[in-house]
Amino acid sequence: MIATGTHDPYLVALSILIAAFASYTALDLGARASAPRGLARRVWLLAAAVTMGGGIWSMHFVAMLAFKMPLAMSYDVGLTILSLVVAIFVTSGGFYVISRQSASPRRLVLSGVFMGLGIVAMHYTGMAALRSPADLSYDPLFVALSIVVAIGASTAALWLTFRTTHLWQRLGAAAVMGVAISGMHYTAMRAASFTVHGQFYEAPGHAGLDQTHLALAVAGTTFVILAVALVASLSEQNRAEAALRQAREDLAHVNRVTTMGALTASLAHEVSQPIAAAVTNAQACLNWLAGETPNLEAARASAMSIVEDGTRAAEIISRTRLLFTKGRPRRDLVDVNDVIREMIVLLRSEITRHGISVRTELASRLPRLMGDRVQLQQVLMNLIMNSVDAMKDVDETRELAITSRQANDGRLMVSVIDTGVGLPAQQADQIFYAFFTTKPQGTGMGLSISRSIVESHNGRLWASDNAPRGACFHVVLPTVVETRE
Repeated sequence: MIATGTHDPYLVALSILIAAFASYTALDLGARASAPRGLARRVWLLAAAVTMGGGIWSMHFVAMLAFKMPLAMSYDVGLTILSLVVAIFVTSGGFYVISRQSASPRRLVLSGVFMGLGIVAMHYTGMAALRSPADLSYDPLFVALSIVVAIGASTAALWLTFRTTHLWQRLGAAAVMGVAISGMHYTAMRAASFTVHGQFYEAPGHAGLDQTHLALAVAGTTFVILAVALVASLSEQNRAEAALRQAREDLAHVNRVTTMGALTASLAHEVSQPIAAAVTNAQACLNWLAGETPNLEAARASAMSIVEDGTRAAEIISRTRLLFTKGRPRRDLVDVNDVIREMIVLLRSEITRHGISVRTELASRLPRLMGDRVQLQQVLMNLIMNSVDAMKDVDETRELAITSRQANDGRLMVSVIDTGVGLPAQQADQIFYAFFTTKPQGTGMGLSISRSIVESHNGRLWASDNAPRGACFHVVLPTVVETRE
């Protein structure tokens, strides 16, 4: 006699939820393993494997408890534990192979086959742990189908684990994997037949309730473990992001110091000019006062010129000191036209030394933006210095144009345009890659840092050709109104 079982729909839904949650947690932990090396990488891989393997086993066990038969059922503890060990072992092997940098499509398929067969072994080991008065047999067709589903789900899980980055992408992948893993189990259950010889006794009415309690206990424990693992992963992600931000800030500071170091001679000349003018005006003031009839009006004019020269020198020194300062980024209201003027004053000697004329077209009454003034100065300094380097060996007219305006979408747009050697079309985006440079003594970091600064201000930086000769660099930044929205 064939004994027919039914599935508790609530426990079936719970088993699918466990599979999806375990898949998401494993995807998140696997992403942590793609960056570090050594012991840290092995720890994250093991955590991902235990999470995925334990989650698959928990899903399987809850799904087994969802299966209600009209006869008494129990489980062999030894075989049940063995099925858990098998699940963790095969997922560990699959994750280790596919996480290697040299992982190829062939390795992916082989790892998927290994992991899929292991999951099948886990399932049928768990089925073997089932104790009931009925004889268990399998339909070969559905067994083969369950194997195919397991291998397909395992291959997809391994491929997605190290290739999903965005939250929605990972959530979608977890949902697909959860349904696929559950589909393997219920396909395998469809292959099972329970045959009872002779008379059998129906299970007591409270047996189903006990199974439900056990399923809820297993599911609750699994969710707690997965939640702890997910919290640990998120904490590590926050720590890594903080370390990355700090590294970028340190690198930006080094870039500023390096650039200003290269401009030491020009800065010295820029500062010496107002100091020399102040000395000349002071001597003139003394001469006006030393006459038989002191010319107080002329002396006063000379004294005012001294104040202006001293203020100018102090401003240059102050701006230079800011660029050397290392500190946390701070957001204040910034007038982009003021930043442009400051950088022109600071770099004027370097621009003049190479015979470059500067033309500015700065729109009036531009809205201010919320940003870090020093970082925005660094962006302008990098762009201007790149234009200077591109023009200093050009025999024709050398002109640097800097414009500011409000774009049609309301954002601010600053353009730095030169008549230098130009930019090949295939390098328009490559120049923003870290360590990519077209200059013999370049570090390849200036434009990369500039783009990261602009993007941290929710803006965009890109380059284009300046027909018939030269290059254009465009910066688009949100205004205060847009930032508040």
